[in-house]
Amino acid sequence: MKSTLEIIAVVAIVMSMVSCQKDSKPNYQYMPNMYEPVGYEPYGDYPVFPGGQEAMLPAEGSVPRGWMPYDYKNSNVGYQLAKDSLKNPVQYTAENLEKGKALYGIYCAICHGDKGNGKGHLVKREKILGVPSYDDIGRAITQGSIYHVMYYGINSMGSYAAQTSIEERWQIVQYVQKLKADLEGKPFTVKEEAVLTPPAVEEHVDAEAHEDATHQETTNNNAH
Repeated sequence: MKSTLEIIAVVAIVMSMVSCQKDSKPNYQYMPNMYEPVGYEPYGDYPVFPGGQEAMLPAEGSVPRGWMPYDYKNSNVGYQLAKDSLKNPVQYTAENLEKGKALYGIYCAICHGDKGNGKGHLVKREKILGVPSYDDIGRAITQGSIYHVMYYGINSMGSYAAQTSIEERWQIVQYVQKLKADLEGKPFTVKEEAVLTPPAVEEHVDAEAHEDATHQETTNNNAH
């Protein structure tokens, strides 16, 4: 009889606790780490961090994963250096050409035209003027100059470094060269087989160091 009364008392207590539960006031949490986030909230204010902010600046000298610095300067010297020496590290394949064509249609054709003749939709509507054709002899574009202009922009054309990856920009370069060859009536060949492209690593060249090295080489040659 005593045990029965104990059971009834326990059941009554449990039922009273459940019946009085309010959604606005939860009961005790067991293992609260399963409910409460352990990590810090983005842009939260925490005294444990310098300045009290969770969102801190990256360590000096660090770069985002997958990003490579581009050491050609945004200047006339940097442009000319890229035009003369910067080469496409991505293999010239039919697969990369098709990817470049698709990207060109997204970012470039609206101004430069589907054929690269400077007759894009915005040019025809006279929203933008003075877009040159890729076979313009006065500009004599190269793979290096094409990439440099995409990276920094030029005149009324803005930079596309934020919209495209390193590999994507080089794929666009390949397709622009194809359009340039078509406009000039020259052949443009690629490897038909699909091959893996090597890591799109950019060449790191300091413009001033390059000029110093060139000057030193000329001096040495004159000495001989």
